Amino acid sequence: MLLIPAGDVADPLLSIVVPALNERITIAEFVEWCQAGLARAGIRGEILIVDSSTDETSAIALAHGARVLRTPKRGLGRAYIDAIPYIRGKYVLMGDADCTYDFRELSGFVRQFRAGYEFIMGSRFRGVIEPDSMPALHRYFGTPATTAILNVLYATHFSDIHCGMRGITRDALVRLDLESQSWEYASEMVLKAVCLGLKTAEVPVHFLKDPAGRVSHMKRNGWLEPWRAGWINLRAMLLFGADFFLLRPGLALLALGLLLTVPVGLGPLQLGPITLSLNWMMLGLTLSVVGLQCFYLGCIVQVMYGYSPARADRWLDLFSYNRAMLSSGLAGLAGCALELPLVRQYLAGGLRLPAPGETSILRGRPGRRPVAKTGARCGRPAMNGGGGGPDSPPRRAQDGARHRPARRVLGARQRGVGPARDAGARHRRGPGVHPQPIRRGGRGHRGAARVPQPE
Repeated sequence: MLLIPAGDVADPLLSIVVPALNERITIAEFVEWCQAGLARAGIRGEILIVDSSTDETSAIALAHGARVLRTPKRGLGRAYIDAIPYIRGKYVLMGDADCTYDFRELSGFVRQFRAGYEFIMGSRFRGVIEPDSMPALHRYFGTPATTAILNVLYATHFSDIHCGMRGITRDALVRLDLESQSWEYASEMVLKAVCLGLKTAEVPVHFLKDPAGRVSHMKRNGWLEPWRAGWINLRAMLLFGADFFLLRPGLALLALGLLLTVPVGLGPLQLGPITLSLNWMMLGLTLSVVGLQCFYLGCIVQVMYGYSPARADRWLDLFSYNRAMLSSGLAGLAGCALELPLVRQYLAGGLRLPAPGETSILRGRPGRRPVAKTGARCGRPAMNGGGGGPDSPPRRAQDGARHRPARRVLGARQRGVGPARDAGARHRRGPGVHPQPIRRGGRGHRGAARVPQPE
């Protein structure tokens, strides 16, 4: 319900839109400050109080010449959304009705509006902060931290994103299409202003402490309220930060993954002491898939939330149904073509893939096995870099000592000496010592033991 005062202003150029909740202590003085500020700035304006109070705030504001829009209590952001159809001015100035922002000083905002700026942020840190007006937690931690995060995520240069005193053109306010119902409206406005490319400026403001007898809403709601307000503002930044969290990292991961996958797909790649092979290819494939999904999710977020119609239209045009189906079909055919060498190798190998040491899928000669080097003697692989094939000359100087014990073992087996007993004796003898039989307990004793004898 809209209440109109007796001395209502016709055709205002500037609308001061301020939510109020049980502000009977300060509302009269606040309306007078607004009227003084309009007179100093030399601009015709209206004062619109969006009131959800249970006290006499509405009656006091109406009696002092302000328009009053009565709405249910649904949050600070919702109050601004409800007020948009009732705003008549070309320019809109927002703030608080608790007399903590000096609305007698409006000239800086009016000058920026006339200079063509669409979104004008007040800055307490560039202006004056009265002693004891701002809690230390807000002044030295909360506001600077969240402002820095927003500046990093969106490449902006704001100094105070939580300043309640801010200006915007009515056309830009409609285009923002605010959705936030509570404290996060402040961050949403800044984020969408950046995404829409609004012409933005900052104006120093004077921040005052609460008038005597008034308790701020933060203190009324308990010690946890500042932390809750900080989180919902940070949540808004993350929600609208698809570029920073999804699109750019996704493209970087996709490029890195393809850089690892494509070259190694042709076979192992040697880079100095590092050999890129199957494990590196699997890592590259994982990075590619994760990066591509991040990119797709970022596109979907920008289209669904629609805070930038130009970006949404760009993605919808790029991924139109016909174009997407054609691209998917071509990509599928390309993948099948790349699989043909693997399938051919699989069929040629008797429905089995080659072992890692046998051959490469795409490099080398299919079906060719490496020849195992065998020793020149004894039918076993060469040791310590020994001879290669049947044409290699015997290395008698190095291998003679190794082959002589083999002949003696063979002779011992022909004489009936068991391999286990021979192995035990071989373990006990030293270098250059050969076993000799010795009999115990009389002639013909079967339990003969071997003792080492010099050769």
